[in-house]
Amino acid sequence: MRLGVLDVGSNTVHLLVVDAHPGARPLPAHSHKAELRLAELLDEDGAIGPEGVDRLVATVSDALQAAEDKGCEDVLPFATSAVREASNADQVLARVREETGVDLAVLSGAEEARLTFLAARRWYGWSAGRLLVLDIGGGSLEIAYGIDEEPDAAVSLPLGAGRLTAGWLPGDPPDPAEVKALRRHVRARIARSVGEFTRLGRPDHVVATSKTFKQLARIAGAARSTEGLYVQRALTRKSLEEWVPKLAAMTAEQRGGLPGVSEGRAAQLLAGALVAEGAMDLFGVEELEICPWALREGVILRRLDHLPTGEPDVLGG
Repeated sequence: MRLGVLDVGSNTVHLLVVDAHPGARPLPAHSHKAELRLAELLDEDGAIGPEGVDRLVATVSDALQAAEDKGCEDVLPFATSAVREASNADQVLARVREETGVDLAVLSGAEEARLTFLAARRWYGWSAGRLLVLDIGGGSLEIAYGIDEEPDAAVSLPLGAGRLTAGWLPGDPPDPAEVKALRRHVRARIARSVGEFTRLGRPDHVVATSKTFKQLARIAGAARSTEGLYVQRALTRKSLEEWVPKLAAMTAEQRGGLPGVSEGRAAQLLAGALVAEGAMDLFGVEELEICPWALREGVILRRLDHLPTGEPDVLGG
C-alpha cells in the first residue's frame, strides 16, 4: 500500500510518501516539505501566533493535496515538540482539524524517542547489540537506549536547535559569552539524565538521526546525501570539537555556505553542534554513526506492524 506520514515538526512540515507492506522495508516514493520553524514562532507566552497558525493550516492543506496527488491510501499525521509545548496547543489542533480535517496526533517526547529508536533498531538489526540513539530536532533532544525494539530508557529534553537558537543566541555571529552560557546550560541539562542510561551499561553501537547530525557529519567530511542511503556516515567527537569554535565565529550566511548545510538551518547549526558535542562528551562517545531512518520511518513501521499480512498461519492455531 502507499502510505503518507505527515510530520509537523519544530522546523518543518514534512510529508513522506512510501510504498510499504508488512515485513518489507518502506520504499520512499515522494517527499514534500515546507520550513515553518514553529519552534521560533512562539511568542513570549509560549503560544503559536496567528500568522504561525495560518501558515501551519495552509501547509497541512498543501501536504494533503500532495498525498492525494501521489495516491496515498492513508496519511498518518502527527506533531512533535513545538505544537506539544505551545500554550495554545488545543486551539491550534482544533483549527487544523476544523479547516483541513486532519486530526494531528501529538506525540510525547518519550514516544518520539521510542519510535526513533524502533527505526534505528530495524535499520541496524539485532547484530548491533545495545543501541544508544540520539536525535536533535528543532524543539527537543531525544535519547534512547536498549537491546530490544522497545528501549530500556528513553527521554526527551528541551534542547532542540531551533529552540536554543531563538532563546540563547540572538546575535549573528553570536556573542562569545552567550555561546559559553548556552554550552553550560546544555551540558547541565544533559548531565541530569546521563545516570539513567549509564547504569544500563555501555552501548555496543551509538547512532544519531536528524538533519542536525547529518549536517554536522557532512561538514566534518562524511559522504554527501546523493551517494545514497547505504554509504556509512560517521561523526567523531574530535572533529566536532574542532568545528564548534569555527561555527561560533561564523555568521548564519557563512554557515549556509558549508557543504550540506541548508540556508534555512544554518542559523541553528551552532546550537545543534553544542548539543551534539555535549551529548557525545557526557555519554563518553568518541564516534557515532548516522542512521538514515528516524521518527517518520518509526511511525510507518509501527503502523505496518499492526496491519494483517494476509498470509495463512503456517503453524496453525
